[in-house]
Amino acid sequence: MKAYSLNGINDLRYIDTELPVLQSGWVLVKVIACGICSSDIPRIYKNGTYHFPTIPGHEFSGIVVDAADKHDVAWIGKRVSVFPLIPCKKCSQCLDKHYEMCSNYDYIGSRRDGGFAEYVAVPVWNLIELDDSVEFIEAALFEPLAVALHCINQAELADGESVAISGSGAIAFAAGQWARVKGADKVCVIGRSEDKKFVAENLQLDYCTNQNIGERVFDVVIEAVGTNESLIFSIEHTKPGGKIVLMGNPSGDMNLSQAIYWELLRKQIKVIGTWNSVYDGKNKSEWTEVRQAVSDKRINAKNLITHRFDKRDMYKALELMKNHKEPYCKVMTLWGEV
Repeated sequence: MKAYSLNGINDLRYIDTELPVLQSGWVLVKVIACGICSSDIPRIYKNGTYHFPTIPGHEFSGIVVDAADKHDVAWIGKRVSVFPLIPCKKCSQCLDKHYEMCSNYDYIGSRRDGGFAEYVAVPVWNLIELDDSVEFIEAALFEPLAVALHCINQAELADGESVAISGSGAIAFAAGQWARVKGADKVCVIGRSEDKKFVAENLQLDYCTNQNIGERVFDVVIEAVGTNESLIFSIEHTKPGGKIVLMGNPSGDMNLSQAIYWELLRKQIKVIGTWNSVYDGKNKSEWTEVRQAVSDKRINAKNLITHRFDKRDMYKALELMKNHKEPYCKVMTLWGEV
């Protein structure tokens, strides 16, 4: 099969490689669509994966084409999205079914081979079945949509509250959509420039920049960048008694001046962390809620996608994101035909 193998930092190779070997309880998924996460850029060019070689890619959908066990052959031919975190199911968090906080998890696309390939080995437990109302490119967005939903659920929004999202990446825009679905009165995505305004317009969300937001304050602010500057901005634009949900992966250390720290205290701001998303196999979870919301069009997944690339053009897709050659939201790669 064809795959993009990360053999070292900044050493991504398009190669011919063997099909994954299936262990009991696993199936083989033919990849149809795979999104590129913003975290894939430093993973490929700066930080690396947990071992080399590794095939990146954790946002993908496809069709089950083989199964290790006879009792799983019913999955063959089914259209699926994939929860990429593989929990140990033994630690205290797993025993409480908080799988997203597993202490000893594996992860498709960073700790084991992922979706930048024609085929991926996946545990049956991690499969979420699709019906024909959901397109493969939409299903490849289930992971970022679920992360955004988890963030909004952590905020415990009350009807009529105002929400701002500091950041203009795909998950930020997804969080904006979920805030509206969950009853927020006013939702504003805040970017560094006007470059992403077209994405907000396509999603029917308000959009501001750091420069023109003025002194507006909000009941809830989602920090979706992971920089010190964005954290300070979030504190400054949260109402007294409001909430900040920290979602952005940190790009470095966070440092607050005494004045900003006083503001955090005196405004009695509640600071909430969020990580990954809630998933529990076939049982009801944030992933099943994502599936339903995409199916009934309460969430517009397709309008998050600004660029589509054939699998052979993966390098072009990565370079676009790495060098910010043009404004983008979600960059999707297409791997196969149904």
